[in-house]
Amino acid sequence: MIAHLDGKVCSVAPDGAVIDVGGVGLLVQCTPGTLARLRAGERARVATSLVVREDALTLYGFAGDDERNTFELLQTASGVGPRLALAMLAVFSPDALRRAVAAEDLAALTTVPGIGRKGAQRIVLELAGRLGSPGEMPSGDAAGGGPAVAGRAVSWRDQVRAGLVNLGWQARDAELAIAAVEPELLAAAASGGAAGDGAPEGSASNGTESNGTESNGPASNGTASNGMAPDVDVATALRAALRVLGRA
Repeated sequence: MIAHLDGKVCSVAPDGAVIDVGGVGLLVQCTPGTLARLRAGERARVATSLVVREDALTLYGFAGDDERNTFELLQTASGVGPRLALAMLAVFSPDALRRAVAAEDLAALTTVPGIGRKGAQRIVLELAGRLGSPGEMPSGDAAGGGPAVAGRAVSWRDQVRAGLVNLGWQARDAELAIAAVEPELLAAAASGGAAGDGAPEGSASNGTESNGTESNGPASNGTASNGMAPDVDVATALRAALRVLGRA
């Protein structure tokens, strides 16, 4: 098994990237959150899973080991192949999937393209108790870590915009989606939350500042208490934007 790739990103496409490792360009099919953090010409490290079929060897890439392990575990459920597992991780983070399965939230699971109500019921039945508890993360899998460390210098908006455009959305639609989710994401980031990551929409927008009575809490303009802009997780922002675009 190929556990990870560490090399220069040659190109980024809507559904994957080519990474040069020792002079060999390897095509990796990636989740949107992973693609949003990759930059052509920069070095990156991605966790990988190799899927072997009679007619193809396909390499799938992920932001970290937790996402990769979840991808592999999802495929143990009846009717879930690598494409559907990747689609699930495009909509949900591993923790959001754990919450949805633990809560038997069929409505949330059916937001994934290709999963109907019966499929969602089967996934809940077969994966209940096997995905782990929300909040669990294997040691060594840094929270919020991504494959391209150098990309952190780029604003989260630019990374999300690039990820959406790489996935085939028009730049204008991407901008509108980012604008729609930005207030909730900034409010959640300023208060240490994680809006848009499987939580009900609007749950982060009714925080302590909504009534204007708390002058020392997170500001409504998305500025953290230390005066600096809050750090928004790119993968969470991208998933939230994709949900907005999916309803358009």
